[in-house]
Amino acid sequence: MASLSRADHSLSPPHVTVPRDYNAAHDLLARNAGRADKVAFIDANGSHTYGQLTQRAIRVQGALATLGLEREDRIMLALLDTVDFPAVFLGAIRGGIVPIAANTLLTTTDFEFMLRDSRAKALVVSEALLPAFAPLIGKIDSLRHVIVAESGSGSASHGHHGLQALVDKASGAVASNTPVAETSADEACFWLYSSGSTGTPKGTVHLHSHMILTAELYAKPVLGIREDDVVFSAAKFFFAYGLGNALSFPMSVGATTVLLNSRPTPDSVFDLLVKQQPTIFYGVPTLYAAMLAAPNAPAREKLRLRVCTSAGEALPADIGKRFTEKYGAEVLDGIGSTEMLHIFISNRPGEVRYGTTGKPVAGYEIRLVDENGNLVPDGEIGEMQVAGPTAAIMYWNSRERTKNTFLGQWTRSGDKYIRDADGYYTYCGRNDDMLKVGGIYVSPFEVEAVLQTHPAVLEAAVVAKEDDEHLVKPKAFVVFKAGQSASDDELKAYVKSKLAPYKYPRWIESLAELPKTATGKIQRFKLRGK
Repeated sequence: MASLSRADHSLSPPHVTVPRDYNAAHDLLARNAGRADKVAFIDANGSHTYGQLTQRAIRVQGALATLGLEREDRIMLALLDTVDFPAVFLGAIRGGIVPIAANTLLTTTDFEFMLRDSRAKALVVSEALLPAFAPLIGKIDSLRHVIVAESGSGSASHGHHGLQALVDKASGAVASNTPVAETSADEACFWLYSSGSTGTPKGTVHLHSHMILTAELYAKPVLGIREDDVVFSAAKFFFAYGLGNALSFPMSVGATTVLLNSRPTPDSVFDLLVKQQPTIFYGVPTLYAAMLAAPNAPAREKLRLRVCTSAGEALPADIGKRFTEKYGAEVLDGIGSTEMLHIFISNRPGEVRYGTTGKPVAGYEIRLVDENGNLVPDGEIGEMQVAGPTAAIMYWNSRERTKNTFLGQWTRSGDKYIRDADGYYTYCGRNDDMLKVGGIYVSPFEVEAVLQTHPAVLEAAVVAKEDDEHLVKPKAFVVFKAGQSASDDELKAYVKSKLAPYKYPRWIESLAELPKTATGKIQRFKLRGK
């Protein structure tokens, strides 16, 4: 009989203490005071040193104050990945103002909900994104100021404040006398809106202590991030994953971050990896697959990668293995969430088991439970719940969803997992994605991972479909590699040869592309019923 799976306490966490009186932005900026001349960020406009970043952030803080924004006011950031994001994000936090990082890929309708829901008093927006907000300006009473970044001239843009003009007006003398807000470690610091895949987006509220805790618990002991690293994150600043990757992690040790303000395609990513020579690359499974399929992929000796990470969705074993074989660097697959801010289960360098998500990050506790909340045995599928010091405190204006997700110290992840006897966790799918075929759970991810090892298949998604007798069976949607294809019978036989026969897809449909969220996650709900 399998032993019951106890709640998984990770290894003793590193000794991390955050003082009660603590301002996250002040910490990240002040710890780099001795690196004033070192490059902090490289964006499309060039290099920006830690000293320049600090001065810009403090001037932003002063500029926001001159507009009448006060401590605990909220401002929305819809900014492309340039140095303006960390400058505004940190400048606001330093002054006790709460920034809300908005997904720049959303629609006007989404932005309207978020502005009304948050009652943000100011919007800081990249000029290229302004058209999506234009219909809302003047319609939302709580929105008092619009600040446009990257307007070129530094003057007011489109009748609104220009960010550069505001920064220029905040003289060095004023900036040097701008005090740090006396915030606490347990005070609301910033918000991130969830993707809204299960309804309207949820304003997820994080504390001042959370960013540095993710750096101390994950970035330093797992990634081994250090001052001489150059990092690049395909995930943007507005994602929880990207915020740690590109801002709090490198700033916690004084590393350099390379930014890409456009969509990360295989060509643009490889170009950046060759030119800027990052040592740490943070990607997502769909991007790794596309990079491996890219016809103009550079040779291993052109890159300087020492470690890579993957999150957002589980990394298929075949993709991880092939990337490591081609470029030498291990890909540390892990899982994090907006609610927990960053990765809380991860593979470790030298201990990678492709096809698994790894083991709990020190400082976090994991448990797998059944539908009744009972712990499940090792080797059986259960819903994953996580406890740790970086859990969000609530969803704003959403009491019922808050109570359903945050269960005391435990946070429901919405994911199904299996833990093996060695303590490695393997992803089985989202709660709503699981299939029951003949009374037995089938993980769509398991079937997808096998399909993606077929030489003709680039991507795959598996959903439940009822047959003529109203019994649930797997249906697969596949995207073929350029110039390649395979018959339905060939793919079915391929899956049967590698998995238990009842798991093979009864129907297969080819698509030009799979529907995905802005984070690259497959939207299986859009495929159901097709």
